[in-house]
Amino acid sequence: MALTFDEARACVLREVGVSMATETVALADAAGRVLAEEITADRDYPPFPRSARDGFAVQAADLPGALRVIGEVRAGDAFIGRVNAGEAVEIMTGAGVPEGADAVVMVEHTQRKGDRVKIERGIQSGENFNPRGIEAHGGDVVLSAGVRIGFAEVALLATVGRTGVLVYRRPRVAIVSTGDEIVEAGETPGAHQIRNSNAASLAVQVCRAGGRPEILGVARDNYESTRAQVRHGVEADLLLLSGGVSAGKYDLVEKVLAEFGAEFFFDRVLIQPGQPLVFGKAQDKFFFGLPGNPGSTMITFETIARAGLERMQGLQEPALPMLRARLARPFRQKPGLTRFLPARLSADGATIEPGISHGSGDVAALARCNAFLVTEPDRAEWAAGDDIRALLK
Repeated sequence: MALTFDEARACVLREVGVSMATETVALADAAGRVLAEEITADRDYPPFPRSARDGFAVQAADLPGALRVIGEVRAGDAFIGRVNAGEAVEIMTGAGVPEGADAVVMVEHTQRKGDRVKIERGIQSGENFNPRGIEAHGGDVVLSAGVRIGFAEVALLATVGRTGVLVYRRPRVAIVSTGDEIVEAGETPGAHQIRNSNAASLAVQVCRAGGRPEILGVARDNYESTRAQVRHGVEADLLLLSGGVSAGKYDLVEKVLAEFGAEFFFDRVLIQPGQPLVFGKAQDKFFFGLPGNPGSTMITFETIARAGLERMQGLQEPALPMLRARLARPFRQKPGLTRFLPARLSADGATIEPGISHGSGDVAALARCNAFLVTEPDRAEWAAGDDIRALLK
C-alpha cells in the first residue's frame, strides 16, 4: 500500500505506542532521556518577590523624587524592616524585595549622594521584580511525562530539588544492512563493492533519537542469510533493515519478514528518495525496511522511522525539525512526490540553496549539506525568493 509522506508518518505514530519499561537515573545522566513521571514544584517559584535588576526598591507613588536610603539587600540575604513612604533600599538582582516596596528602579536611572537617592522619572507598581509564585506555585506540575530532557529541563529538575528522575529505558535497535555488494568499513572493497556506510549512519541517527544501536552482520542476498539476521533482529526492541526492499530479484526482506508472521502497514511512500519504505510488525516487534541507497536510508529514518523509535520510549511529540526559508535560486520538479534534497541553509536560517547531488547514493553531497529542501508534492516550480520547507540535518 502506497501512502503520502504525511499519511506514512501518521500511520507510524498511530501504530507505535509506549513500550519501554522505566528506570531511575541520576540527574547527571538524565539529559537526552524521556521523562516518565510528572514533576511538581516543591514550593512557590520564586519563593519571594525577587528583584530583576540592580537598583533601588521603592514605593512607586513616591516617584519622581528624592528618597532616603535606609539599607541594602543582596541576593541570598533578607532585609529586616520595611520600606515606608519617602524611603528606598538599595537592592541587587535576585534579592528579595523588602516589605512595603512595590517596584525596583534600575540603578542607571538614579543619582545617589550619601544616604539620598534622586530619581527623576516615574515608575509603575510591579516593575522590575517577579512576584512570589509567578513562575509556579508549590504543587504545580512543572514538567509532564513524555518530554525529552534537555539542559533547561535539567535546570528545572535541579531547581525543584530532584537528584534522580524516572525515565523510559532506551530501546535496543538492531541494524541490518543487506546485499552481496557490502563490505565493512575497514575492508578493501572489490571493483563492484561498497563499504557499509548505512549501518554507521543509522547507528548515529539511532543514538540521536535516544536508542541503543546494535549493528548485526550483513544479510547476504540469499534466503538463509537474510532469515538468520531477521531472526536475530526481532529479538531487539526495533529492527531496522537497509536495502532489499525494492522489487528486484534478490530483494528478499519482505518475503522473509512474511515468514515471521509480519503485518505490513505500508510498503511504499510517495517520497524521493525512499519510495520503497516498509513498515510493519513481526513477532510483536516493529520493523522498518529502509531503501538501501544512503540518502534514502538517512531520509526515511529521520523523517518517519525516528518518530516510531521516539514514541516507543514515551516521547509525546516526536520532532520533525522543519522550518521555512527563502529559495536562493529558482527550482523545478515533477509533481507527485514529496522530495527531500540536499541543500545549504544560510547561517541565519533565512535562505536555502539547493545542493549539487548525483542521486541518493551521493554520500559526499549528503555530507556537504546542512539541511534538506522539502518540496510540496502538488507544486511544480518555485521562483527565487519563494518560501519553501527545509528539514534541519
